[in-house]
Amino acid sequence: MSEQISLTGYVPDSANGKRLDQTLAEMFPDYSRSRLKSWITEGCVQVEGTVVDRPREKVLQGMAIEVTAELQQEQRFAAQPMALNIVYEDDDIMVINKPAGLVVHPGAGTPDGTLLNALLHHFPAIDQVPRAGIVHRLDKDTTGLMVVAKTIPAQTHLVAALQNREITREYEAICNGVLTAGGVIDEPIARHPTKRTHMAVVALGKPAVTHYRVAERFRAHTHLRLRLETGRTHQIRVHMAHLRHPLVGDQTYGGRPRPPQQADEAFLLCLRQFRRQALHAIRLELHHPITGEWMTWEAPTPPDMVELLQMLRRDRAQHGMDD
Repeated sequence: MSEQISLTGYVPDSANGKRLDQTLAEMFPDYSRSRLKSWITEGCVQVEGTVVDRPREKVLQGMAIEVTAELQQEQRFAAQPMALNIVYEDDDIMVINKPAGLVVHPGAGTPDGTLLNALLHHFPAIDQVPRAGIVHRLDKDTTGLMVVAKTIPAQTHLVAALQNREITREYEAICNGVLTAGGVIDEPIARHPTKRTHMAVVALGKPAVTHYRVAERFRAHTHLRLRLETGRTHQIRVHMAHLRHPLVGDQTYGGRPRPPQQADEAFLLCLRQFRRQALHAIRLELHHPITGEWMTWEAPTPPDMVELLQMLRRDRAQHGMDD
């Protein structure tokens, strides 16, 4: 299903000399930058009566712009009543503390029971926003903070802020092995060449940058704080595995139990039973997409990671080691 839309206007003074795609984003904020860019390349945009299909084309104030395009309706998903841990909500955005085991968006093998279905039930009008306002994702078994846009203008601004690296996303994780210091991982990521459900560090992949610092050291593990510059699929998990320090519990990227010598049975059982990647989105900072206010949220460490950290500290103390 699709509908024909027609948008017209004149290049404002503030866009004089700017690129066409940037100008359209300013003139028609109800549509995402990616959608506007695709309309340009598909020949749906005329400037002064002439089709322009180059997004980088410069325009001048006062030029007449007309967009005539097919607007594809979003795939419809069912609203489902599900509990949501809403940390913050106003007319424009929601911040969710996602639990482990919750898939963010329907896909192969998970047609419903996702965060998107829950959002549709909590706020039905979000059905008018592409992807029900989801602008970034967390893996199924990663916990923590996500921001969701409740309106198209809010989504447009949040997507742009993500692309411009203006949103701070900080995580905590527990990895195998002892790291002596923090650092930066600047390694490109792409789909794994043979394992199609996996990602990997690949020379010709998309740029990916992760900053990390040591929060606490144990006998054979390290508690980390990490900050993303980019948001590639599985980025932290892939980067830490690349360093040969995969996250505890990460079944996909090699985080099998690696206990220290002479660990007691309680500690060994805790490690064996930790069956998800030990990764939590602990802090989120951004400019509110409508008001511009700088906002910060934190989500407490989830109980399973708290228990694991307690076991790690107990094991360290039993063997007379200081952090």
